[in-house]
Amino acid sequence: MIRIVGLDHVQLAMPAGREEDARRFYGELLGMAEVAKPPPLDARGGCWFESPGAIVHLGVEEPFAPARKAHPAFRVADLEASRRALEAAGAPVVPDDSLPHVRRLYTADPFGNRIELMQDGDGFGQRPTPSS
Repeated sequence: MIRIVGLDHVQLAMPAGREEDARRFYGELLGMAEVAKPPPLDARGGCWFESPGAIVHLGVEEPFAPARKAHPAFRVADLEASRRALEAAGAPVVPDDSLPHVRRLYTADPFGNRIELMQDGDGFGQRPTPSS
């Protein structure tokens, strides 16, 4: 049996030549730091980003099709401030109150990939276990 001990990174697809759009969204708007791709992978295009507890690799895929259902869910320090920042940047904001006690919303990156933002403390991995 395989025993998973953690999640290393999430990879999302992007269209070729749109790295600057990725930098604006993931770097400037979401506040993630861009990290250099290893030289053998750099020629493939795309970008890599990191923040505490989250790593996203954006890889070029042709033909490109956005992930409209599958998505990463990032915990944010202040969901309301995040909503305002997304709106100010012209990014879509889709509120979701379908789960009690989980404050979250959905947006999309510049390529149409679905992105979930959830209030830190409300994450599925942060809920108390029944024995707590």
